[in-house]
Amino acid sequence: MHEYPVEVLHLLVSPDHAYFGRPRDGAADVPTQDLDVVEVVAGKGIRGDRFFGKAAHMDAAITFLAVEAWEQVAADLGLPQVPDPLLARRNLVVRGIELDPLRGNDFELITDAGAVTIHGGRPANPCAWMDRMVADGAHRAMRGRGGLRCTPLTDGRISRGHGVLRSPVPLDPARAGEPVLRRTPLP
Repeated sequence: MHEYPVEVLHLLVSPDHAYFGRPRDGAADVPTQDLDVVEVVAGKGIRGDRFFGKAAHMDAAITFLAVEAWEQVAADLGLPQVPDPLLARRNLVVRGIELDPLRGNDFELITDAGAVTIHGGRPANPCAWMDRMVADGAHRAMRGRGGLRCTPLTDGRISRGHGVLRSPVPLDPARAGEPVLRRTPLP
């Protein structure tokens, strides 16, 4: 087992979808919280979140975004500052973890609130809303950098702040901001 220091920067929970319909119509005004601690339920997700317990999202009940990827998108677009990473609408915004190698693997996230075992699923691909919410070209710049959709395997709590990620596969935190582009998806 490999251990890596990680920082959980944001814990986004929203009971409703903000990005639906046509981007030109604007995002829905929905309550969104950036919490200090979230409760995770095995197989269901984050209590209070829009994906919690939804059958269609069981394999994507928790979404991760590496803030390094978000920062690189801003740099690639020449933005004067890094936009709020909550605009990506991912549940956990983390620093220090290369996410892609976690696909298909069970890993453990340990924070001051406890430990949660999570299964790394499929990439969280960006949507066209990113051009509207972040900047022109953000949708394209985020390809391969949109994050990771995951399934919680154990109940527990995750808190904002420093923690440890235990992975069965080696990770390279220096690659957290690099895009991962494939012609065919991994199994």
